[in-house]
Amino acid sequence: MSDDAGPSMTHSEAPERPLPSTSFYSIEYPGYVKPESVPLAVNNLGGPSRLETAFKRTAAKNEALLELNLRPGNPFAHPIPGDIVGTSNILLKVVRRKRRHPDGECIGEFTAEAMGIIPKTARFRSMADYQFQPNMDDPLAQLRLAMDRMDVDAIQQFSFSEETEDYVVAASTHPPELDPALAEQSEQSSETRSNLRLFPPPLFSRQNVPQNYKRANPASIVTSVINEETGEERKRLINKGRWKGHGPTTISYSDPNVPEGPSTAVENARNQVNGELLNRVRELMNERPVWIRAALYNQFSPAETREIHNSKILLPLAGYMFSDGPWRDALIRFKYDPRKEVEARIYQRIYFRNVNHPVARPSVVARRQEGRSAATYINRSIEQEESFEADRRKSHIFDGTTLSKETAAFQLCDIHDPMLKEMIEDDENLREVCDERDGWYSAHELDRIKTVLRHKFFSLLQGYVATQEECEALLDQDAAGKSQTTRTKRLKFGKHNMAKGALRPEDAAAARLQATLDRNARNLQASRREMYGGRSSQTADNLR
Repeated sequence: MSDDAGPSMTHSEAPERPLPSTSFYSIEYPGYVKPESVPLAVNNLGGPSRLETAFKRTAAKNEALLELNLRPGNPFAHPIPGDIVGTSNILLKVVRRKRRHPDGECIGEFTAEAMGIIPKTARFRSMADYQFQPNMDDPLAQLRLAMDRMDVDAIQQFSFSEETEDYVVAASTHPPELDPALAEQSEQSSETRSNLRLFPPPLFSRQNVPQNYKRANPASIVTSVINEETGEERKRLINKGRWKGHGPTTISYSDPNVPEGPSTAVENARNQVNGELLNRVRELMNERPVWIRAALYNQFSPAETREIHNSKILLPLAGYMFSDGPWRDALIRFKYDPRKEVEARIYQRIYFRNVNHPVARPSVVARRQEGRSAATYINRSIEQEESFEADRRKSHIFDGTTLSKETAAFQLCDIHDPMLKEMIEDDENLREVCDERDGWYSAHELDRIKTVLRHKFFSLLQGYVATQEECEALLDQDAAGKSQTTRTKRLKFGKHNMAKGALRPEDAAAARLQATLDRNARNLQASRREMYGGRSSQTADNLR
């Protein structure tokens, strides 16, 4: 049999056509565009110049963004964001020619011709944001338009009109910009409408892409929830894979009662903690009912401290916390209320910031490598290890001569400095009722303690030990009022900052008023001296 015998194989190949090098840009406009409405669509996209900037090859990332304004010229309308994406599409020109068959049937012939390539396409895949149209006759709306036009005269003429308190008006009164169909629907639903003169934010929703709500989370299971008031049972999807964070029960200083035990969720997770560590923490809480974290952690070894910190459940099983007040952020034994025990004054927490303390902490890797290399362990003797551990255990104690840390957060019972200890144990200037800012101490006495502690602490930071004579002289200056202006500038009023040494709102307002009056008096006196050629103020008063 010869090689050329057998059935012949024929292949029909598509004809080759040249691909034009002309480039076109495509816009997937989310709407119907007729030939006569093309200029309007281009205007809604920002105009030809904006499109040219977005499509150019060297456009930056922020320039390759388009916004479709369905209400151009309205600053309160939220546009639809679009992106410029790279594509490899071909623009085809399709022509349909009709010819009539001899039988009378109309037959269409289609021809396609490649016009060029489309390297970039503008797409609008994001959902449109919620829209809210305020009354454009409102003076604030007119001011907004004037700022867009840079109309200086209109901006200067703007003034706040008198409040008429017409927050609710009849439903038949609608802004002229409101769609008539929506206005009719609003009239049928209610007889009045809100007139609060609310203006929309720059963005209502951050959700750009719709979520698929039909497919539930595979980690979710159906559970039954019973309403305690009505007894009605309903089904809910609970994500069992979600991380549950547990923290100590926190109450405000104004809450009348203190927690008597941990929450139900924490109690249910009791079997997950180390029972021996929990018993030791409870023993410490029985010996001393209030602990800050630093003082409590110093009672354990580094490994035990790490386990307590990582547990997230052990401390919530031992006590609760205040979110404000003199015992803020301290762990307190359940059922113990320091607001009702005057002896709890020694557990009050004093905190003030060190502005020179670096905010950025070293990385975890750097902290692990620092002082933990093999050479360090070889060269470090047993005595040095014991000394280092002893210093760590005393980092929460302030004795006035040793600097253990660069931030000041101490409980009064952990201050062993003789001068400060005498001031803390003095019971002559105590309150009969506990105060949110000063606790059981009077405002004057607590300020004296803070003044001495601050001076001694920052003196150690500067490298020397402050003497008792310096502290007494500082207290005498405060008593004479020489440092009142400097201290007032540092203090800020606020409910949650009162425990940190802030002024009460009424005291802060009075201090600001007094400072303003003193400054005006000094300025007036200086102007008088300048006016009368440096003569005495008495002569100036006689000439007035």
